[in-house]
Amino acid sequence: MTSGERTVQALWSAWWQRWPCWVARATVLWGVLYAGFGLACALRGTALTSLLHPGGGSRASGTGWVVMAVGALVTLVGAAVMRYGLRPALRVLLWVGCGLAAITAFGLLMDVITLMLGQGVDSRASAANKALAAAGAVLLAAMARSGRLSSGAAVRASAAASRLVRRAPCAGTLAFVPYAAMKLVWASGGTFAGITGEEMLAVSERNGASGIFLTLESWGLDPTALLAALGVFLLWGLVRPWGQVFPCWTLFLRGRRVPRWLPLAPALLGAATLAPYGVVGVGYLALVAAGVVTMRRGDFHSAGDALLVGWIGMAAFAIYGIALTVAARSYWLRTRPACRTSRMRVSPFR
Repeated sequence: MTSGERTVQALWSAWWQRWPCWVARATVLWGVLYAGFGLACALRGTALTSLLHPGGGSRASGTGWVVMAVGALVTLVGAAVMRYGLRPALRVLLWVGCGLAAITAFGLLMDVITLMLGQGVDSRASAANKALAAAGAVLLAAMARSGRLSSGAAVRASAAASRLVRRAPCAGTLAFVPYAAMKLVWASGGTFAGITGEEMLAVSERNGASGIFLTLESWGLDPTALLAALGVFLLWGLVRPWGQVFPCWTLFLRGRRVPRWLPLAPALLGAATLAPYGVVGVGYLALVAAGVVTMRRGDFHSAGDALLVGWIGMAAFAIYGIALTVAARSYWLRTRPACRTSRMRVSPFR
């Protein structure tokens, strides 16, 4: 190890030892920013739609006051933790706030994918609200757990997962095969579920697809199928060392470890979005198949064709989302800081 690497390691260790303090300050700062964001939206009458409040109009515009209240509450709780330490009641409030923020952030992945394809989101304010909520959920969870860890932590290397966990990528990969095949059939001009590739392209244009999306479709490459391939790559990387998943990656790393947050951030975001979205969708399709509820045919020629496509899509999202949840949890546990439980009576936030 060179002197420069030792210096960087020493700086990293010193920074890591103070992480409960900076997480607490960052959480308080987030609470102030989130409260200000909610106040601005409330005064301007901007609607903030989310999973907690999917409707629009005047009722949704009132959610700005709710956002402001949540931000103010987090600020007060964070300040209390910094002053009095992580008491049990404060820890409960942090976890409650984390859960509400995670629910509010639901759908952020869809907005990210939409922006990656060059399309605009339905509401910039709602997308910003989801992004801020996702950041808050991470900070609140980190702050709620910070009191359990000692300051002398070291991140462990990521080894391969257990044999049982390694079956999750197989299930997630196989689940996307029918979905990717269906999309590629349409992109290549073929017919599936009674609808041709030309009709599907016209539907995309009518729904406001971006130029990038339409260009890839004209080349026979469906953007969602490409994103599915990236998702499968991430899934395998979570259960095996990255050098085994993608050997060329080692040329860029040069012996260094992959930063823990780099695969965990998209994995947690994808798992929190796709798993509930797919499971709820499969449940709805089961009710449709049983005749309990009816399903609109949408852009398809019959309700049966729409049901077939729905099964392929929702089954892929559900199985992949669950597999991603299992793999992300395994990666989280295998790479978490190896530290001992702190028995100090002094608050780590002071």
